[in-house]
Amino acid sequence: MTAGRAGDDARAGLAHFMLADLAGYSALTEAHGDEYAADVAADFVLAAREMLADQGAEEVKAIGDALLIRTSDATAAVELSRRLVCELGARHRGLGIRVAMHTGTAVERDGDWFGSAVNVAARVADTAKSGEVILTAATRAQASPALGVRPRGRTRFKNMAEPVELYALVLDEQLPAGRVIDPVCRMGLDPDVVQYRSEYRGVVYAFCSEDCRHTFERNPEAYAS
Repeated sequence: MTAGRAGDDARAGLAHFMLADLAGYSALTEAHGDEYAADVAADFVLAAREMLADQGAEEVKAIGDALLIRTSDATAAVELSRRLVCELGARHRGLGIRVAMHTGTAVERDGDWFGSAVNVAARVADTAKSGEVILTAATRAQASPALGVRPRGRTRFKNMAEPVELYALVLDEQLPAGRVIDPVCRMGLDPDVVQYRSEYRGVVYAFCSEDCRHTFERNPEAYAS
């Protein structure tokens, strides 16, 4: 984004809020326990924080495996989201990252931010899947016109009078095509180094550990595709 556009955002009182979190975190916690999942979340938050300064972004707060981020530059926000999903999400045995963005006004109180812009970003996050960046029409309008997106349609959210128009960012860098997902804890696995597998109804499933394989085999219907 040009310096002029960033200045326009600031004068208009607009801010771009991003909510980045780990897809499948609840399943990971259930499969491997609170301590292990907390370590994974802490690693993600720490790695994400290291990217903020490069894009002129600031951390609002961390909530478990989620990080709320604010920027005054829409294109910088998009670039940051791209790095979060493509760089952090591609880590071996890491959970996928998902990011949601919305642009609007908010107010600051004691280092935290409040307002509809934050609330909408949180609602949009619920629609994102692993490896996706979802942004609203408001964010798209403030970012570079060359931004590549795919329409996701208009979505209605609870307690909001009008539906919100959503777009999925077209990512230049894709996550490894061959990655497989542990059906129990939802971790992304490199198929070349997977040690634990089990077959059910003609489908071979891969697992991060013996524990996940045993959990699957005790009740495959609960996890099979």
